[in-house]
Amino acid sequence: MSNANELKAKGNEAFAAGRHDEAVRLFTEAIELDPTNHVLYSNRSASLASLKKYEDALRDAEKTVELKPDWAKGYGRKGAALFGLRMYAEARDTYEAGLAHDPSNALLKKGLADADAALASDADGMGDFAKQMSAAFQGDVLARLAANPKTAPFLVDPAFVAKIRDIQADPNKLQEHAGDQRITMAMFTLMGMGDIFSQTPPAGAEFMSSAADLMDRKDHPTSPPPAGQKPEPMETEEAPVELTEEEKAAAAKKAQAEEAKAQGNAAYKARKFDEALESYGAAIELDPTDITYWNNKAAVYFEMGRLDECIETAERAVEVGRESRAEYKHIAKALGRIGTAYSKKDDLAKAIQYYERSLTEHRTADILGKLRALEKLQKQRAEEEYRDEGKAEEARERGNALFKAGKFPEAQAEYSEAIKRNPADVRNYSNRAACLTKLGAMPDAVKDCETCIALDVTFVKAYIRKANALFLMREYAEALDALEEAKTQDADRKNRPEIDQLEIKCYAAINEHTSRLTPEEALKRAQANPKVASVLANPAMQSILQQMQSNPRAAREHLKNPAVASNLRKLIAAGVVRMG
Repeated sequence: MSNANELKAKGNEAFAAGRHDEAVRLFTEAIELDPTNHVLYSNRSASLASLKKYEDALRDAEKTVELKPDWAKGYGRKGAALFGLRMYAEARDTYEAGLAHDPSNALLKKGLADADAALASDADGMGDFAKQMSAAFQGDVLARLAANPKTAPFLVDPAFVAKIRDIQADPNKLQEHAGDQRITMAMFTLMGMGDIFSQTPPAGAEFMSSAADLMDRKDHPTSPPPAGQKPEPMETEEAPVELTEEEKAAAAKKAQAEEAKAQGNAAYKARKFDEALESYGAAIELDPTDITYWNNKAAVYFEMGRLDECIETAERAVEVGRESRAEYKHIAKALGRIGTAYSKKDDLAKAIQYYERSLTEHRTADILGKLRALEKLQKQRAEEEYRDEGKAEEARERGNALFKAGKFPEAQAEYSEAIKRNPADVRNYSNRAACLTKLGAMPDAVKDCETCIALDVTFVKAYIRKANALFLMREYAEALDALEEAKTQDADRKNRPEIDQLEIKCYAAINEHTSRLTPEEALKRAQANPKVASVLANPAMQSILQQMQSNPRAAREHLKNPAVASNLRKLIAAGVVRMG
């Protein structure tokens, strides 16, 4: 019997190290020496289940229950095997049978809860979804998790590694371990969606002590025992799992890479760029799959003005990020840095291209602002490159010919082309304003005239055309104001006949309009017009109006003040003040 016990002990060690085939062999040899020992069948059942040989595991579990029908753990082994075979209803019945012998058994309670959850999942169709999520755990999962700064610290906890292996061995276990937030984070990280997490939970023992609300250690057979407590023997489900030597080496290299990155960050902040390059290079050599090291190195090259090397390094960062399924925001950062480097090289087209690509990965206000600024600059440059005074003159002459022929839309198009070719020539805006007036687009005509005036305050024709458009809009007071400005700028009086003629038309239209109104009606309408109402409410204007009533000659003095004259014209146009 001592040989059977020795074989069992060696089998326990093999199971704890993850060498399940070896554990099955050792437990089989022990059973041959002691075929009535229920613990040996229980342990071999656990090893077979770890190999996903659930039918064999079920046979051993049933033998365990046969040999020891009052031992709750045997029902746990049987329930686990049935669960692996997706026989959830039978697993549920088995767990309940075990609880009849040990009502407080935490493992059986959890198994029962898992079976209920699996049954509910199948009922509402979530089983297929769980399969899709579990696909993320295929392949070299541990190496990919070690390459991510957020998930690498989890690998120091054997319980976490055990859960990952558990899911790899049986994708259905993903649902069982979904209560552990680290598993959820690992799943999304492996799917390239790790950026949905704003924070990374603490790792290892710190995680186990600070996240009690996420997982109850008593209910998780893969959790480590409390400090100071020895692990239970193999017949429990709490056998410790350790990292392989290869995994330990990967974790150690990752830690060294993070240290090199920290040194690089410190050197970068101190603007010791050569040292920063060396440190980031060391981090990359230790772990070339981490996009953040490449991104940081590209940032150093940018600060040093080595823009081509910055672009090359950032492009490599994008490649690395795609291969390792890095978070989208890191890929976006690399693309944005390429865009900024091209902007520094004054290659606006490529800079805009990379900014747009960055925003498709992850949208940030910084990159969006840079994109808008470059688009504006690119438009300005395109306009400047399009300018040609000779071609502008040709377009203006074509517009003049079309205007004389009464082809106003075509003339407007030619004047617009002339403006694009030479936006400093006031004649182009003035001529287009004339076309717009013919086409009935009075507000646009006024805008073109105001642009003329802004470019050249002495361009009398712009004031006259503005007054004409305002007259047609029945804005008589504003039209008279424009004519007064025209008089001021018409020093040689060449345009005076045209100005006087339009002024007479304005006053005639005002008299025709106001003659139909009683003084009371005119005042009521004036008070409803904000522009006129503000003039009436002005105390200074009230005083002037009173003086004009008692002394009509005072009006001549007041009209010498342009501001007062303009206000009086508003009141005259409204019919509040009438011409004698």
